[in-house]
Amino acid sequence: MTSGSTDPETVWPEVRFAGLRFTPLGVEETVVTLAGRPADAPFVAFVTPNAEHAFLRRHDALFRDCGDTCWISTNDSRIIGRAALLAGIDLKFAPGAYVVDRLFRAVIGPDDALTIVGATTEVIDKLKAQFGLTRVAHHIPPMGFINMPDAVAEAVAFVAAHPARFVFIAMGPPQSEKFCQHVIADGRSVGVGLCIGSSINVITGGSDPAPDWMEHSGLVWLYRLVKEPRRLWKRYLVRGMVGLGLGLRDAAAIRLGLRPRPDGF
Repeated sequence: MTSGSTDPETVWPEVRFAGLRFTPLGVEETVVTLAGRPADAPFVAFVTPNAEHAFLRRHDALFRDCGDTCWISTNDSRIIGRAALLAGIDLKFAPGAYVVDRLFRAVIGPDDALTIVGATTEVIDKLKAQFGLTRVAHHIPPMGFINMPDAVAEAVAFVAAHPARFVFIAMGPPQSEKFCQHVIADGRSVGVGLCIGSSINVITGGSDPAPDWMEHSGLVWLYRLVKEPRRLWKRYLVRGMVGLGLGLRDAAAIRLGLRPRPDGF
């Protein structure tokens, strides 16, 4: 195993699978790790790759750089996780929504400073009311801002001006990961940038969760696809299938002895 950590005080093992880099931690391990990092340590990224990430990283160098150099990268895909199990590799499972929910329930206090980039005012107001938060700095960049240098610079400056242990980047890939790379390159900020997509919307009840049996059987993607086919068909039926294919390819190669196990065992 090798280290992918950007924090000189912590060295984490990593596993490469389906073209992705994973830090094999479960939810509780991840939360403890995030909570234990000094609040004033230099800014690093926390990402939760899924099958779509395997597709996106093949087409975007900045997105790929974040996945390769972020501090922690936990598995957010039951499908990829099960493909890895075919090769005897346990990636564990710590999706963004689970980690965020646990952070707010067990780690973050009402008076802790938080910085949030993305999400709507309505969602953040629900979050503050739900957990009694009193020190939330919220910035809403324009749609597609990652391709607008001035908007990126404004968001980067906002993060630097509002230091917090946890900086929630509440937008989907590849914007969240690419934005974290800009913050890191700027060098002024502290804390952990959590690339958590719509997780805040999920924990505040703004989205309709899949039934438990679909959640645990790895069929959440199907539930979401049926609910929003026009918006999500490409994510799941094109990008996600590429990621699954890469996972199955790696599992077959490892089982057949054509490549070594990526976890060193």
